[in-house]
Amino acid sequence: MKLLIIRHGDPDYAADSVTKKGAREAEMLAERLSHLNVHTFYVSPLGRAQRTAAPALQLLHKDAVTLPWLREFQAPVQDPDTGSPRNPWDFKPAYWMQDPRFYDSSLWTQTPIMQTGNVATETRRVYQGLDDILRQHGYRRKGLYYEATAANTDTIAFICHFGVECVMLSHLMNISPMPLWHHFCALPSSVTTLVTEEREKGIAVFRCLSFGDLSHLYAHGEEPSFAARFCEVYDNFSQRH
Repeated sequence: MKLLIIRHGDPDYAADSVTKKGAREAEMLAERLSHLNVHTFYVSPLGRAQRTAAPALQLLHKDAVTLPWLREFQAPVQDPDTGSPRNPWDFKPAYWMQDPRFYDSSLWTQTPIMQTGNVATETRRVYQGLDDILRQHGYRRKGLYYEATAANTDTIAFICHFGVECVMLSHLMNISPMPLWHHFCALPSSVTTLVTEEREKGIAVFRCLSFGDLSHLYAHGEEPSFAARFCEVYDNFSQRH
């Protein structure tokens, strides 16, 4: 089975929609998805994901299933410097990279900063939601791998958000999402592709074929959005710090 995890188009966060650029990205994405024989679409309830999915659903004459757990990962923690709420995927390297627990799939939610929010609960909610969907499609979680109860070559698509995408990937790969959140960047409308490998009868794992692919934009000469990135060099104050 093939999984497509797709980030929404260039966001207009204030309106919970996409920008004009994001709308163009969604149209280009729709053209790409029209060639991939997607069996089922699952979409976040947030407007920017729904707006991104709409052109593909219209083009393919399909409906999508909206899943509450696919919304952006919502588990604010207390900023160690200001005490204000902040997202758990946005820490500067000098803070989090000094603590090896953040790299441990079993320990990262037990760190003091993550204990200031409902991170563990929300993480389990995403894990359970993903496993429920995979079980419906023939793959049942057993320990650290999946039992192929009804092995197939279907393609299913999740149209969602970068934060929750990394939590999903962390579950499929049995790793902490912290390195994914901070060392990877899925730009708007990007497509991450995973496929099952069943090298032993009935035992399946998911392997990543590509992460954050934007070939549908490049094919149309559309520059990628900067959203989710930070400054390439510190002295460039035109980019987000």
